[in-house]
Parts: sequence; structure tokens; C-alpha cells
Amino acid sequence: MKFQKFAICLVTVLATSLSMGATERVKLNFNAEWRLRVGDFAEAVKPDFDDAAWQCVTLPYAFNGDEAFRKDIVDLTDTICWYRKTFMLSEEDVRGKVFVEFEGVRQGADFYLNGQHLGFSENGVMACGFDLTPYVKVGRNVLAVRCDNSWNYRSREFQSRYQWNDRNFNANYGGIPKNVYLHFNDRLYQTLPLYSNLGTTGTYIYDTDFDIPGRRAVIHAESQVRNEDTRARSFTLFAKVLDADGREVAHFNGERITVQPGETRTVGIEQRVEGLHFWSWGYGYLYTVKTLLKADDGSKIDDVVTRTGFRKTRFGEGKIWLNDRVMMVHGYAQRTSNEWPGVGLSVPAWLSDYSNGLMVESGGNMVRWMHVTPWKQDIESCDRVGLPQAMPAGDAEKDVTGARWQQRTALMRDAIIYNRNNPSILFYESGNESISREHMLEMKAIRDEFDPHGGRAIGSREMLDIDEAEYGGEMLYINKSHKHPMWAMEYCRDEGLRKYWDQWSYPYHKEGEGPLYRGNPAREYNHNMDQFAVEMVRRWYDYWLERPGTGTRVSSGGVKIVFSDTNTHHRGESNYRTSGVADAMRLPKDAFFAHQVMWSGWVEPEKAQTYIVGHWNYGENEKKRNGENEKFSKPVYVVSTGDEVELFLNGRSLGKGRQDYRYLFTFDNVPFEAGTLEGVASDGSRYKLETVGEPYQLKLTAIQNPEGTKADGADIVLFQVEVLDKEGRRCPLDDRMIHFELSGEATWIGGIATRNNQSLQRPDDNRPSGLLDAAATKNVSDNYVGATDLPVECGVNRVLVRTTTNPGAVRLTATAEGVKSATVSLATTSAGENYLPQLTLKGRLDRGETPFTPSYTEQARGIGIASATAGYDSDHASRSFDDNELSEWKNDGRLSTAWITYKLARKAVVNDICLKLTGWRLRSYPLEIYAGKKLIWSGETERSLGYVHLKPTKRVKASDITIRLKGAGKDEDAFGGIVEVAEPAAGELDLFKAKNGGETKSELRIVEIEFIEKVQ
Repeated sequence: MKFQKFAICLVTVLATSLSMGATERVKLNFNAEWRLRVGDFAEAVKPDFDDAAWQCVTLPYAFNGDEAFRKDIVDLTDTICWYRKTFMLSEEDVRGKVFVEFEGVRQGADFYLNGQHLGFSENGVMACGFDLTPYVKVGRNVLAVRCDNSWNYRSREFQSRYQWNDRNFNANYGGIPKNVYLHFNDRLYQTLPLYSNLGTTGTYIYDTDFDIPGRRAVIHAESQVRNEDTRARSFTLFAKVLDADGREVAHFNGERITVQPGETRTVGIEQRVEGLHFWSWGYGYLYTVKTLLKADDGSKIDDVVTRTGFRKTRFGEGKIWLNDRVMMVHGYAQRTSNEWPGVGLSVPAWLSDYSNGLMVESGGNMVRWMHVTPWKQDIESCDRVGLPQAMPAGDAEKDVTGARWQQRTALMRDAIIYNRNNPSILFYESGNESISREHMLEMKAIRDEFDPHGGRAIGSREMLDIDEAEYGGEMLYINKSHKHPMWAMEYCRDEGLRKYWDQWSYPYHKEGEGPLYRGNPAREYNHNMDQFAVEMVRRWYDYWLERPGTGTRVSSGGVKIVFSDTNTHHRGESNYRTSGVADAMRLPKDAFFAHQVMWSGWVEPEKAQTYIVGHWNYGENEKKRNGENEKFSKPVYVVSTGDEVELFLNGRSLGKGRQDYRYLFTFDNVPFEAGTLEGVASDGSRYKLETVGEPYQLKLTAIQNPEGTKADGADIVLFQVEVLDKEGRRCPLDDRMIHFELSGEATWIGGIATRNNQSLQRPDDNRPSGLLDAAATKNVSDNYVGATDLPVECGVNRVLVRTTTNPGAVRLTATAEGVKSATVSLATTSAGENYLPQLTLKGRLDRGETPFTPSYTEQARGIGIASATAGYDSDHASRSFDDNELSEWKNDGRLSTAWITYKLARKAVVNDICLKLTGWRLRSYPLEIYAGKKLIWSGETERSLGYVHLKPTKRVKASDITIRLKGAGKDEDAFGGIVEVAEPAAGELDLFKAKNGGETKSELRIVEIEFIEKVQ
């Protein structure tokens, strides 16, 4: 097909010519040469409207994307804007069907072609499409889109606001921030997966009858076929499967079908395929499946190209299997906007791969997109980098009814249809907060209708007592189950800026120092990076304790809230959230490397690794600042898979570290001495830090599209600048100002850095209503976004530039006072009229295929409980072992009734008693535990994020175990930094939000108990 440009944006009349044969199906990148203007222009629907003075942009392009991180989320511009595109069609083009597909608009949009209203889309999330056929004409055509991204947008269809159009977490990048495509089809064609506007479901590729060791499965191809011709048409559905190198590995076809005019029919074919490479975590192996409609003479009528992968899943026994291997979730609850400074979410596909690939590099095996469905580009990116994902529809923080529930079910339906061929989606999330059983059944029915064979569990956050949910898990706490898997949906809400190493390093940020939050010190939201990394180890430890293999009831892990700093609600000193283990430019914080150590395996680490937190560049300035009369010293933290770690300073042993939380080794008061600090672990892994020299030079590195930087007006280059010593080592304490000069075929976007945030705090007197838990003060900094002068932080920073539509050279120079400058040059090339990177970017195969070996060792198992009696309310004693963490047994508050005796299913030696006690985060219980009549444990339970383990001090074989309270419990919040965002409710078993939750009396309250024995 030939695609000629008759003019470019610099001329007054924009025109694009598209030529094709009547029976050739074509999908075009329709992002180029749009006109944009902010404001409302009623006359812009008219084809002859003069838009010559409007801004010329290449999509995806949010009209306010340059505000990302420059403004607080609540201040992002919400208004009306218009986009227009002029294009040319030939007589051949309009013989068949013509469709336009938008991957998404924000929030509501009306679409017009040649002055005719095509329809509207208003959920602000999902793709939409329109049949242009009735209105296209030979010659000049004009497509116009009016977008309204008001925070208060009300649906004209449902007469309600959208629950997820929320100032707290759904960054409002308005207009058309996602890709657009133009489709040409024969009048007999396979439909598009765009249900709301076109009422069609497209193609469905899935696999069954797996033999993972034998590398085979049955591949199914189903296509919805529509005949819009004036006569009956006959065809045969044919499919071929191509591997990642483009080699055909299978082809199969069905029977001859005849469809009448106006008829729509779903047709399916299947075949067993040998020698498959199964998609997996860190193994983004993708196949291309081409489904073709062939005429009786064998000629091609229509073909659809689907890039997908094949994998097997299973969910049960509290665990998750991928390709017959148990996988414990460890990853991130990432904001769906996944934004970058100065551009928002509208980045090229390769940069999505770069960002999402870093999650995998950190050890992440799950991304839970938060609140709304991610755009197709991020979903496809997860396919390529091998990152399993949980896909929500749309929600805020609670279940709803009526019109707002209809909005949610409609969005879930559309999202499933649009994304069901993407192998990385393992979970469909029905709500960011728990939903009712009736609503769960409704969502499940949608999944069963539109994706019955995709191997995806559907559930919601929490769902601790609804068996119909196929997975669940609370936001912050540890949940366990022997039924459907439970994993934490967004643990560890702490924040910290990357530029703060520790309180002994420039700029000497004392741990936890920052603006108050709710009138109290906000230590957890103003971390130094060493303590932020320590916190990651500490928080993961609770999940690691309950991993598969540790009992019959297990945790399936959890995802830490956000991977990269995000332009959403915040509690620390910045005007954006700094909870990421990478900053907004995806520069890793030390917590990133802590995760790498702990998360290398599917359940337990499978690679020996050691990492020293921080740097080793201290000197006289630090000594003087900290008032030291002798040699300066500080604590050193090492994260390691080894059972022991020994620290060496310039070859001298400083002894072995104190082990906490399994992976953390602490060395107190390590004296600074310039040279080499090395940690050597007992498993053979090691890591060292060196004292670097004085700043000497700058280094610029271009991180760019692996397919070549495209001169399409939308491609982006990420440049990294570093301050190095003479030996080429990064200077970790440098924060000098860098001046950038850009020339050639690119435009400046810039990067991000923090100004003096303490002096930029202002009372937030005009705080918008409806904010969940933002800080009391407002930071008015612009964070250097868009500036050509900005500092490095800890010796490094990054900036972005966007290409123009003209191929040519791009040159970036970085200069700074006192160091040698650096320059990088590169060339951009034409993208070509049919450039679709989602079909050409290569999958990443770094981790290799799913191992056939077990991912964990069975260390312990639960001992069955036959019955229980208690000092009070024996009828409900079974609630303490019913696998329902929303139920409990409790006594009546008298010490004499505070006991419960369990009858085990068999006589056994109990090695471990695992308890979830009501008020687990706040309350400690003084207990005695007896095996028969022998005391086997006495003490006070720890506060936790869910479960405690009590290890008997004596080995006693018994069939009866008695738990007895010795006195009143004590309440004190052990996790004060955990902020609840939902409304308080009586009866919440964590007691943090429960009415009168602090009235302990002599209560014994047990949510769940499991008696565990070691596996010999």
C-alpha cells in the first residue's frame, strides 16, 4: 500500500493520501499531523474551518502533558480542547469499510467526520472506534474531536460522574493522550474489538490442553465476521502461527462458511501446535497469529494480525501457578498513568518497554495497575518484557450501585474484549475496594462470557469472605488462604526523595525531617534512601514468612505501592508522590537493588546476591557537620541472600553483621576510611563500594528506540548526564547545575529535580474537597520541569527530548562549572507510513523459559483441626479456623473465659503456631499455650501486619492445644505510618478503624489459627 504525504504541518492545508486495493486490509498509524487548540470552538466541526494557526502535533499528545510533575495533580488543567486532522482518500479507499480506532481519550469526547457527528466516548479510559464509511468521500476529509477533561465531568449516558475521574490518583492528562489508527477493510471482514461504539468483539486467540514439559498446546482462533456487502459471501477461516523470528510453525483452516448480507457470525478453528515457547515472567516470547478469510478461489479477503503469547495458569490452594510453577507475587501497584515529567503518559512504545522492563529487572513479577485500565501500549509492553499484570476496569475506593456500577461493568466488558489476547494479563480486578457477592458474580459472568478460556482469575481487593472471588487481598496487610490466592494490593506507602542518601551526606537531610502530616511528624513520608531501602526489606519480610511451602494456609505475596515516583496524591515534602523505588525519570533508588536481592526467584531467591546500601564518600565536611572529634563513623546496611555477611574495609575484616528480617545485615558505627568497603556473604556473593575522586567531567548517554530514533514528531530520546571523576566513576554527592543546549531535529522536554522544598511549602488553604489524605501544606515548586538548566542529584540526572517530523541530526551538549562538558549526537530516520511498533519491538527473554524445577521447598504443613471448645461461645469457636479473615472468635472480656482448646485431627508435635489475632497491628496479647497439660509457650505476642508465629519451647506430642490469655492486652500502633484511606467502620478486625477498638479489657480474639509441623 502506498501512503503519500501531500503536505506537512507547516503549510496551511494539511493533506494525507491513503491508497489501497478494495480487498486489502490495512491498519495505519494515524498519529501524524493533527492540529490542536485549547478552548471551545463550535465552528471547528465544519470541514472548512480554518485551523492553520493551531498547534501541529503528533499523537499521542495530551494538551496539558507538559504540566506533568510541574503541577500538583489537583492543579492539572481541566478544560475543553479540540483536535483536527485533514486527510485525503482515493476512490479505491472508500470502496470498502473505513474505521477509526482511538486507544483512549480523556475524559469525554465527541467525534465528527466532515461535519457529521460520529458519536462520543466518555469513560476517559477505554478505546473507542467509529465506522467512517457512511461519511468518507473521495478527496479531502476532516476528522474533528472535541475533548472535555473536567474533573467534574458528568456522563450524558448515565447521568453521573465517573467514580475514577478522581483528583487523588488518576492524573488528568487531557485530550488524545493515546494512539489512533485508521482501518480499511473489505465489506466482508473480521470485526474490531470495540464493543461500546461498534458493538463488535473482534478476534479471540487462546490455548488449551497444555503439555508444558512437552512444549505443546491446542491453539484456538475465533473471529467475529460481519458481512456488510449487498450479497451473500462465502469464506473459509484460515490461521497461521509465526514464531518470534517470523517462521511459520503451524497453519490450520476451517470449513466453508456462507454469511448473508447484514449477518454477523463468530467462527472458530483450532489445532495442536508442537515446540512452543511458553510466555513467562521475564520471558516475553510472543507469536504472531494471522487469521485470514479466504474466498473460494483461495484469494485473501481479509486478514487480522494478532501478537500474543501462550501460557498456562492455575489459581487455588492459596497459590498461583504459571506454566505449572508456583509464583509468589512481588512487584508494584503502579499508577495507571505511568507518567514521565513534562510529557505525562504519552511516550513512545519503546520507552514504555524501558520503564516496565525495569520493574522486571528489580525482581518484580507483577504490576497491579491502579484504579483504571492501562492504555493498550502499556499492556502490550508488559507482554514484551515478560511482566505479569493485574488489569482493573475503573474504581475509586468503594463499591457503588446504580448508574456508577453500570459504568464499571460496561468498562470491564470493554476492557476484557479489547485486551483478552494479551498474555501478560493474569488477573482482572473488579474493584479497588471490596465489592458485594452479587457484584462479584456479575463481574465473573462478564469474564465468563467474553474471556472464558484466557486463564485469568477475576476478583477484587479484599474479598476475604467471598468464595466466588478467584483472588483477593487487602491493601496493606498479610492475608493467607488455602482456597483462592491472597496477595497484598499496595503495601508500604512510605515516601522519600532519591537525592537524600542519609543524614551524613550532602544535602544532610535528617531522616524523617519534613512538613507535618495531619499535625504530626511525617517520618515515613520523608525518608533518607538508606532507611527507605531498609523499610523495603522490613516490609517484605512479613510476606516472606508466609510464603508457599510454610503451611497449608499461605500468602501469595504482595505488590508495593508504585514503582516510580508519580504525579498523584502525596504526603511528603514534594508536590508529587515519592514512594517509588525509582524516581520519575526511572533512576533507581537503593530500594530498587534491595528488591533485586530478595526477589530474584519465583518464591525464594534463586540467585546469590549482596548489595551495600548507600555510598562510601565521607570526609572532613561530614566530620565537622556532625560534630565528630574523632574519625567519622556511621551504620552500614547490607542486603544479602547469604546467611552471614562479613564486612571488609580496605581488606580488613570488620566482623559479621547483625541479621534482621532475613535479608538485612547491620554494621553499627563503621569508621569512614577512604578506599574500598566490601561485603562478602556466606553464599559466595559480594558487593563493594569505592571512594571516588573529585568531580572532573560530565558524561552524556543517549537511551533511545532500539529500532532507531524515528522522525515522527512523537519519538523521544532519554539522555542521562553524570558527573564523573578522572577514572570514570560517578561522584555520588555532586549536585551541580547542568546547562543543556539542544540543536537539530528535536524539541526540548527536559527532566525533573527538586528545589528547596522546605522553603516552598505553603499552607493548603484552598485544598479541593474530596482529597483523601494529602498533606496539610502545599509545595509550590515547578520541580525544574521544562527547564534547560537543572541539577544532577547524587551525581546523575536525566532529560527527555522529542523528535521533529524531519529526519536529521540531533545534538545535545551538557556543560557545568568546574568540570569538562559532554556532547552526544544522533540521527533520526523516517518512521515510514506503516510503522506499528507494537508489532515489531522485540520481546525480552532475559530470564529464560519457565524452569521445570519446583520454585520452593515444602518446609511445613498445617495440622487439621477437628473441633474447638472455649470458655465462652463455643458455638462460634470454628470461626478461628474457618479460612475467613473477616470472622473471629472472641470471649466476653472476662479473664476467666479467655481460653480456647483445639482438638487436632491427629496427635502431633506442633512446631509452630501461626496466629492472626484481632488488632494485629495495634495489640499485643499475653498468652500461655498448652499441649495437653504441658506449658509449651508463654509470652507476649508481637504486633504485626497480619500474622505472628509462636514457636513452642518444648516438643510435646498431643491432640489438644489450649490458648489462654494471662491478662489484658496492650495497644500501641506498631506501624504508625500506615495511613488508612477508607472510611472508618465498626467491626474492622485490625481495630485501627473500629469503634472503641482500643478498649482491650481481658479479650482473647482470634481471627485465624494454624498449627504447623515441619516436613521431615
